[in-house]
Amino acid sequence: MLNKLSNRFDELFKEVPLLESTIVPVDGGYYKMDEAALLVWEVKVKSLLISSCGKESIHYSEFLEAKKTHQYESTSDVFKRLQSVFIAAMDDYKGGFLTSIKNLIQADVFDSELEQANELLNSGYKLASAVIAGVVLETALRDLCVRESILTGKLDKMNADLTKKGVYNKLQQKRITALADIRNSAAHGKPNDFSENDVKNMIKDIEQFLAVQLA
Repeated sequence: MLNKLSNRFDELFKEVPLLESTIVPVDGGYYKMDEAALLVWEVKVKSLLISSCGKESIHYSEFLEAKKTHQYESTSDVFKRLQSVFIAAMDDYKGGFLTSIKNLIQADVFDSELEQANELLNSGYKLASAVIAGVVLETALRDLCVRESILTGKLDKMNADLTKKGVYNKLQQKRITALADIRNSAAHGKPNDFSENDVKNMIKDIEQFLAVQLA
């Protein structure tokens, strides 16, 4: 997971020169650029900052602040500020200053287990794959409860308590409930209750959930 986020920083950094190439001068000493392309880049960077730094991080808040347009500024001026914040976040992330040692260990372990779940699924063992993915999900919920000083217990209870505390919203709660149902069916040997595609999406959803919650 950590490598995926690091690679994503690299990918978005490579897009910067392409955006810069769209900047052209206009009358009055101002500059314009491809605003549609910039918006696409901004959205992708915001998503990455949430996953790697967190919504409460200085990097994310500075990125939102940098996006504000001031008087007599052009879009290219805003882009330069956004670029600076993005590079600072990338530098801190790659330098290991944004993630605790505990989260580093968690991310590597979870990533390894989800890779195992993927391999089992690709080999036709969807029951085992769903069970392993479900264990990763439940372990992550337990760790979140510990972090938020919430009593650990059954998955449904932890899911409800984390939602109540605002760690994530009700939509995420419902999705976790659906993922837990797949895990439970797999654990009870009921292969007809879900498809291989359900397990594939389950693993992807858990990866996305971990990317946000372990930031």
